[in-house]
This record gives sequence, C-alpha cells and structure tokens, in this order.
Amino acid sequence: MNNLIQNSIRESIAVKQSILADNAFLQKIERTAQILCNTFHNDGKVLFCGNGGSAADAQHLAAELSGRFYSDRPPLYAEALHVNTSYVTAVANDYGYDAIFSRMVQAAGRPGDVLVALSTSGNSPNILKAIEMAKEKGMTIICLTGATGGKMASLCEVLLNVPSTDTPRIQEAHILIGHIICQWVEQEMFG
Repeated sequence: MNNLIQNSIRESIAVKQSILADNAFLQKIERTAQILCNTFHNDGKVLFCGNGGSAADAQHLAAELSGRFYSDRPPLYAEALHVNTSYVTAVANDYGYDAIFSRMVQAAGRPGDVLVALSTSGNSPNILKAIEMAKEKGMTIICLTGATGGKMASLCEVLLNVPSTDTPRIQEAHILIGHIICQWVEQEMFG
C-alpha cells in the first residue's frame, strides 16, 4: 500500500515537473489567463464543460471565478454548463447526451465569451459539439486535455494538453492549471 501512495505522488509530481520545465506550456497558461481577463473586462462570460471528474473540475473552477479565489472582490460571470440536472436530463432524454452542452452554449454564448472545455481524452462527443457551437457563436475556445489533445487539439485557440495519458494525473494537473489561471485573473483584475 505504501508503494501505491508513493508512486501516485511521484507520478503527479513528474507531470507537474514536465509542465514547469515547458516554457511554451507556461506561456499558454499565461495567454489563457489574459484571454479570460479580456473577456471579463469586456463584460463577457466564461462557460465551462466537462464529463465526470472533468465536470467536477469545471464546476470547481467556475466557482473560483464567480465566487472568489483568494480575495473578496466582485463576482465574475463563470458557469459550469452541467449544474442544472433538470436541464441536463431533459436534453439528454429529448435530444441525446451529445447535445447537453451545445444547446446551453447556443442559448448563453455570445461573441467574445469563452468556452473552457475539459476532456482528458480530447474526444468526448458532447464536448466536441459544444466547441462547434461555440465557434458558430464567435466564442474563444480553451481546451484542457491529456497529452495528445485528441480531436479537440485542432479546434481551440489555446490547447493546454497535459503531458500525460493517465486520467487521474491529467485531472490533477488541470486543477493546478485552473488554480493558477484563477489567481492570475483575480490579481490582474482586482489587484
């Protein structure tokens, strides 16, 4: 059991060390934070989507922006698209699960808004449909994925593809990256 614990921690650290050593990746994190700041300065909103653990991460990061991160400050418009279970189950029932995010992007997305799409594989059909709709709406798309980026890799303005193929390690890095972005946005916008 002790080996499992130690190996999991080492693997998580190794992924984060890879990100830390990759200056181009660090610049993509900075670019993402700047995009979000510009969106909020222009009274836009940031919509998040993901499935399973990535849904939890999407909701977590939306809450950091709309609630607070480190400091008391005005809220920012950030929302995870899956939090209304009546909506999700109705759309999944009536239109299919692949439509749950794209219909909400169609309803809420505006030119200049941002879609932050999380998928460890980069191939989730409902995320891909949300990205397609966001493009139609003139939104900026930020993708957080695993190493290859999957089908999402070519569909976004910024690809934050964590250098791993192991789902738990990817999700741990997504939260780290998300927290860095939230801190950057909060400091940039509110000092």
